[in-house]
Amino acid sequence: MPRRRRQPHVLERVLGTPALFATAYGNVGSSIYYALGVTAVFALGLTPAVFIIAGLIFAATAATYAEGTVRYPEAGGSSSFARHAFNEFVSFLAAWAQMLNYVATIAISAFFVPHYLSIFWGPLRENPWDIVGGIVVVAVLAALNIVGIQESARLNVILAVVDFVTQVMLVGLGFVLVFSPAILHANIHWGTAPTWSQFFLAIPVAMLAYTGIETVSNLAEEARDPVRTIPNSIKLVAGAVFAIYFTLPWVALSAMPVTNVNGKYETLLGEPPPTGFANDPVLGVVENLGLHGFVLSAAKVYVGILAATILFIATNAGVIGASRITYAMASYKQLPGVFRLLHPRFKTPWLSILFFAGIVPALVILPGKTAFLGTIYAFGATFSFTVAHAAIVSLRVRHGEDDLAYRARPNLSWRGINWPLFAILGGLGTGLSWLVIVVQSPAARWAGIAWLALGTIFFVVYRRRVVHEPLTETVRAAVVVGPGAALEYRNILVPMGPDRESEEAVDLACRLAAERRATVVAITVLEVPLHEPLDVDLPEEERGADELLDEAKSIGDTFGVKVIGRVVRARSFGRAVCEEAARRGSEIVIVGADRRDRGLRKQALFSDTVDYILKHAPCRVLVAAARRAVA
Repeated sequence: MPRRRRQPHVLERVLGTPALFATAYGNVGSSIYYALGVTAVFALGLTPAVFIIAGLIFAATAATYAEGTVRYPEAGGSSSFARHAFNEFVSFLAAWAQMLNYVATIAISAFFVPHYLSIFWGPLRENPWDIVGGIVVVAVLAALNIVGIQESARLNVILAVVDFVTQVMLVGLGFVLVFSPAILHANIHWGTAPTWSQFFLAIPVAMLAYTGIETVSNLAEEARDPVRTIPNSIKLVAGAVFAIYFTLPWVALSAMPVTNVNGKYETLLGEPPPTGFANDPVLGVVENLGLHGFVLSAAKVYVGILAATILFIATNAGVIGASRITYAMASYKQLPGVFRLLHPRFKTPWLSILFFAGIVPALVILPGKTAFLGTIYAFGATFSFTVAHAAIVSLRVRHGEDDLAYRARPNLSWRGINWPLFAILGGLGTGLSWLVIVVQSPAARWAGIAWLALGTIFFVVYRRRVVHEPLTETVRAAVVVGPGAALEYRNILVPMGPDRESEEAVDLACRLAAERRATVVAITVLEVPLHEPLDVDLPEEERGADELLDEAKSIGDTFGVKVIGRVVRARSFGRAVCEEAARRGSEIVIVGADRRDRGLRKQALFSDTVDYILKHAPCRVLVAAARRAVA
């Protein structure tokens, strides 16, 4: 029987470099709409310098996430790195800090949505209506995610591009209309405005600008060729965000300079409403560019609607991220299994969404304090970033660079170890920033430490009294067996080769997934010879792999099933499949096999690859025999 060839979809292959960049920038780039004002509260005239310092720390962090995500292309970010580098307890601490990041991201993004919609109704700029509006946004998105909505990748890409272009236009207009080196120089009052303690506190707060770097790591499972796409997309995101934060603060401080009011230095950029723009800093930039009349009104409406939309999407991304990490933590028995149970009708982790993406962020919004939201995010982010840096250093020491497909730079070879300078310097930067938050921000100190302490106590009690396993032991939650088993097949892995049997396996996987809204991952392996590095160029093999994965995606489209394509570079096909199944936490591997008459002779029933997968896969394996060819 000839192979069935389906026309591949005209859309771009799933999550290449441009798609990863656009998706990540849509989350990271949203932070400009609140980080600029929150940072100016502390940094005043040194706001541009603070963003440059934070940008350098972020560059090192981006390099760490690039190498770690390529090494372990799985959701989890710093938690995943810590699991492989240290143990499950450190992994829990990193994941719990990430949860705090997501809670703060949801809260601050939702809290700022009504600020930008205040162009239509003024009271939304201030308490209590911004609190009410923020809680409504959280409630609506939590409910929508429990019911089950799918983000539009195309819409996210379009909005990310529009957002970036708008920010570039603002910078361009600002440099033409208001930029003044003399004003920027006059804004600086060393040691006075800001004080040195405020200056150092502003640095970790400025890391709000880089909210969402975990996004690329969490999308790694959906990247087709992580060795190439992950590092490139992270570099593009870091470069684009750094370019905006390197220039827009100059424009903002030129338009809203630091002045002495009744013996106190202040800038409208960092002052609360009704006179200041700490709650809507980008609208403040627009209003102080020197525009007038219809042009000014139109610009404010455009920026207000765009900012509110971007922040709404960023809030939704935080809700999705919180539900994903909660599900992952429950899958590794860091949290009770109830948090990975799916709603019987909507098939979503409803309890995770309700508690961690609904109730907790709403409680964080209630005080209505912008500065608190910024510092509590900085507490969690700097903690998890520091763990990520330490993990990369540990992995280099323990495992060296054997079969390391991507190595970030710069490095220093000393005593037989290629030390990652980016991780060492980045870890020092994020670690010191965390200490600054702990020492100088009482509200963030006590709230953050209480969060870590309560989480740790719960983890210890749960592991010892319920799981009955050591705190440092990695334990995967068992797949549900019985009537609910099919419900657990949310992640189906299908190895693909250039044969008819692979297509039959994809067909079967899509039929199983169609009824349960599961995701099918089609993987093809580029077997790299031992004498070649893993990142060697293999253009013909790559083209062939892309064709196979495009065909798998087309099969999925006919069933209405999402098929994620993954190209893996490895030395062994079977081992690569088993490692991918373990990294993804796949519930089942469906592998195709030929149907041949073996006769009476004693022969292996399956090929060596299928036999290896059957013996070593970390989950169930289903062998799909191809239809017998008709003579």
